[in-house]
Amino acid sequence: MKGKLVGSMVLAAFILFVIGAPLTADENEQVIKVTAKKYEYSPNVITVKKGVPVVLEFTSLDGMHGFSCPGLKIRTDIQPGKVNTVRFVPEQAGRYPFHCDVFCGLGHSGMKGTIIVTE
Repeated sequence: MKGKLVGSMVLAAFILFVIGAPLTADENEQVIKVTAKKYEYSPNVITVKKGVPVVLEFTSLDGMHGFSCPGLKIRTDIQPGKVNTVRFVPEQAGRYPFHCDVFCGLGHSGMKGTIIVTE
C-alpha cells in the first residue's frame, strides 16, 4: 500500500511538473514580448528572420484580447494576468498583418500590426 501511494505521488508530481511547467525558450529562439491594451499592441511591428524559431510572449494590461495573424497561421487569446506563449518558425519572407480578433471596444478595429519576416 505504501509503495502504491509513493508511486502515485511521484506520478502526480511529474504530471504537474510537465503540465504546469512554464514554456522556456531555447537559446536559439528569438523571444519577443508583446503587450496588448486597448487599442494597441506594443510592439506593433515585429521583425523576425526566416528559419529562426520565434517565441511570442503575450500579456494584456487591461482585458481580454486576441491575436490573429492568418498569413502565418498564428492565433491565440491574450488573457490578463497570464503570459500567453506562441511558438512558430517563419518559413517565407514577407509582411504579415495581424489584428485583435476579440472585440475590446470602440477602437478595436484599429488594433493592428505587422510581422516582417526577413531573409
